[in-house]
Amino acid sequence: MGKSGRNIKRRLYSLTLIGNRLSRVKHFRGHGVHSPFVYGLVRKAFMNHKSVPAQSLLYDALIRVQVAKKRALELQKAAIYCNAESFAIDCTECSADFNILTATYPASEFNAALDSAKSNKTTLIIMQPYMDRVRTNTLKELILCHRSTVVDNRGYIIFFNNHLPKQSIIFQLFFDIICFNISKN
Repeated sequence: MGKSGRNIKRRLYSLTLIGNRLSRVKHFRGHGVHSPFVYGLVRKAFMNHKSVPAQSLLYDALIRVQVAKKRALELQKAAIYCNAESFAIDCTECSADFNILTATYPASEFNAALDSAKSNKTTLIIMQPYMDRVRTNTLKELILCHRSTVVDNRGYIIFFNNHLPKQSIIFQLFFDIICFNISKN
């Protein structure tokens, strides 16, 4: 052990995380986000750790389905920022303003869920997008085909289906991989 109190294995493990951290530097603290709506969402919902919303129905429901407290609080603030009046969890047939698909929702049904959200003009949120390879690859395809704004917060992906123009606010390495695969075909 060195002066830091960490053995060599722990030091080497932290080096493996550098690529993930560097790939997200471009959108750190909202820099590089050109949409005023998305910038406000990032600043007021994702980065505002001081305020706790008075409404907590969505937060309480997400905690019951074992979503992390931080993510549940961010989504509660996002719902308030987006003026969402209703929400549904793992129910794509519901016409709620926020439809949230948890980690237990099968990746094979994401396409149908997004189509339903598009037709109802509601917002679709998919939790834990990088849980496994199938889920990740399915979401990569959906992001490319989606005609409105997509926000990837690493813990969930938000598909907006309203008046917002096409923007993909995602970490740069993911986008480079997608563009490389498209140009190969």
